[in-house]
Amino acid sequence: MALDRLPALDPADGEVLDEELAVTDDVLVKVFALGPGARIDPHEHADAANVFHVLAGTVTVRQDGETERVSAPGVVFNDRGQSHGARNDTDAVATLTASLCPLPGQ
Repeated sequence: MALDRLPALDPADGEVLDEELAVTDDVLVKVFALGPGARIDPHEHADAANVFHVLAGTVTVRQDGETERVSAPGVVFNDRGQSHGARNDTDAVATLTASLCPLPGQ
């Protein structure tokens, strides 16, 4: 699927919707739509880096306990083992992709 044909995701307040865009033996790319007040809880991937591409709106990214607002177009690199998450503190839907590579266990 080309990125110019992202699925139409319309989350409600507090809701996160996601869909896989690309899955291969060594990469996973997902799109996330965060409704107002929604969040992706902080987590980590011990064996993989994760890159957020903010495509629409603004998200507050959390890395290792620190937060920063990132507006589209924006890119956030999350290193292997680094705690990371995102939340939408705005009144509009925010959309981002997350690319995980290599896939854990590869």
